[in-house]
Parts: sequence; structure tokens; C-alpha cells
Amino acid sequence: MAWKTLDDMDLNGKRVLVRVDINVPIVDGVVTDSTRIRRIAPTVRDILAAGGKPILLAHFGRPGGERRENLSLNQLVPTLERAFETKVHFAADCVGTGAELAAEQLQPGEVLLLENTRFHAAETKNDPDLAAGMARLGDVYCNDAFSAAHRAHSSTEALARLLPACAGRLMQAELEALESALGQPERPVTAVVGGAKVSTKLELLSNLIEKVDYLVIGGGMANTFLVAKGMGVGKSLAERIMKDTAAKIIEKADGLGCQIILPTDIVVAEKFESHAPHQVLPADQCPEEGMILDAGPDSVARITEIFGQSKTVIWNGPLGAFELEPFDAATNAAALKAAAMTNAGQLTSVAGGGDTVAALNASGAAGDFSYISTAGGAFLEWMEGKTLPGVAALEEAG
Repeated sequence: MAWKTLDDMDLNGKRVLVRVDINVPIVDGVVTDSTRIRRIAPTVRDILAAGGKPILLAHFGRPGGERRENLSLNQLVPTLERAFETKVHFAADCVGTGAELAAEQLQPGEVLLLENTRFHAAETKNDPDLAAGMARLGDVYCNDAFSAAHRAHSSTEALARLLPACAGRLMQAELEALESALGQPERPVTAVVGGAKVSTKLELLSNLIEKVDYLVIGGGMANTFLVAKGMGVGKSLAERIMKDTAAKIIEKADGLGCQIILPTDIVVAEKFESHAPHQVLPADQCPEEGMILDAGPDSVARITEIFGQSKTVIWNGPLGAFELEPFDAATNAAALKAAAMTNAGQLTSVAGGGDTVAALNASGAAGDFSYISTAGGAFLEWMEGKTLPGVAALEEAG
């Protein structure tokens, strides 16, 4: 890894500007899910333990460069204090005289939270002057927001070039997990890709077939591939206009030695609702009035068999309509197999993406995966093989 971690930095007595993602859901002023805040706590605690003074930079919502009180980070102070178990001060801006004074007055053992960076329109334009204003508040820059690393913003990219820079604990964990899954993985490698549309994951699929040994395709995407193979899918969700593209992906994968795994049997219903009457059929026998809502038991057996032969699994997207029982069966069974193998030390398993996290949590498998990324767009862009500006800036600083 070319980037530095907190362990590489002298933090004693230093003001550490920490870019975090605390864009958490709030209802009536109350944080309803503090997961993102809990995940940055190790970074904050380690900085405090090393004698540093954490100064937090973050965005919240999409204020569009306008100051909006309902998107002020001030409302997160009580939750942050509980998570960090220390005093958290608040500055009403992320640059300027007030913020500089608050940073100067910060005492050892305390934390300073700066106001929403996106109250400045210049933030999303990666403005160097805004970054310079932020840099005046600290001595060291620490990026702990992998989920925002795919954005070239002032607080994620330009700022990293103005101060000694390193990755925080969450960023470090994300990058190490992704490196183990796609950078230099232990083989064989299996990727599971689900979701609704092939068109939104073309770059992902094209990158993966060059890097993995098996590519399991599920969800609505699988239906498009079944169409490409000449099969009828009834009223199922499918991008029929993408069938030629899907066929080319299959052909390219064959040439690269990557096996694409599609459902061999399907769970079909006529209504998209929980516990709708359904039947298991061969993949090429979907009725005209039917909708494919899940992969069948033979398909699951094949997927779990492949997991058994694999050393690394990277997962993005469910295998079926996981939000509806019993059409969550394939996702649950495959996830639990990967989790059990991981728990037994037989597999490295990395997963990410909104629906993926929800599906793995629902299955009860999430706790045993090697790593689950809370990042959405950044996780996908990394899987697509793209350079993430926030990561590139840390690498160049290292």
C-alpha cells in the first residue's frame, strides 16, 4: 500500500483534520441509525490516545451550497459525544476566523466538529482556495471517509495535498479488504453480482470478468442474460434491449477463462408480493404470465459448490427479490454458506452496496463476512477498476 496510516504519523500535540462520513438518517432531530458514527469512533479514539486533537470535516445531505439549518451538523453533537465518550465542540463553519479560533482553543482529549462542508458551493468543485482555508485549521490530514473517496471535493482530494496525509482506521480497513478481494486475492475468486439492471453495471461486469474465476449473476440482471441465451422470461424484470451486450459479455468471459454462472432453475410467481403462489421450474420454462423472483434450489446448490472451491468471494447485489419472503431463499442460503466458510477460516468474503448490506443483515450472515463496506458508489467504482480521487491523493501524499 502506498498510503500512510495513523501509525505512520506523529500526532502528539497535532491538530488532525479528519474527513469522516457521518451522513446519518435523522427523524425529528433524532439519529435513527448511528452505524457510520460508530465506525469512525476507532479513528477518533486512536488520535486522542496518540495525543492528537481530532477536528472533524464532513458533509450532510445535499444543501447545494446554501446554509440550511435542517442540514447543520450541530444536531449530531450529542450522538458523537456518546460514541467518542468525550466533549465535542462545534464550529459554525468549516473555514474562517471562527473555525480557526475554535481549532486553536481545542484542548487535549476533546473533539471539534466543523459545520457542513457542502454549505460552501466550492466544496463539490474541489476548490483549492476552500481547501487552503481548511488546511489552516490543522497540522495533519486524515481521510476516514472511503464512502466519499470517489468524489474529487475540496475536503477529500485538494486538502490531502496540502498537509501530511494518512488514512483513518475505517479507510484503512476498506482499502485492505478490497485489496485482498480484487487487488491480490487468494484464488479461486468468485464474484456475486445481483441487482436489477445490466446497464448500470456494465463497467463492473467488464472489469470483473478479467479478474475473477467465477461470476455469479443474480436478480433482474440474470434475467437479461437468460434472454441473451434465447430463453423466455415472461413478465420478469429484464432489459431486453441489452441482450446483445449480455451475449458479448458471455463471449468475452469465455475467452478469458471466467465462468459465468446463471440460474439453472427459477422460482416463478405471477404477483410481486410476499408469499405469492409460486413454483420452481427449469430456467428455460418460465410461463408467459410468470415473473422470476428468485433462483431455484439447484442454482443455489451450484453456487454453494463454487463457494466451496473458492478462496475469495466478493459480493454486490442480491440473487432475488430478497425483500419478499420466500423469494429471499437463494440470497440467504448462499450468504450463509459464505459466512460459514469465512467463520471456519476457509474463505475471505467482502461485500458492499446498499441492497447487499440489507440482504446480508436480513439473512443473519453479515456478522461472519470478512468485511462489509458501508460505501455505495465508492465501493462500486473500486470494483469497476476506477481510480478514486480521495485514495489517489493519499497514495501520492504517501
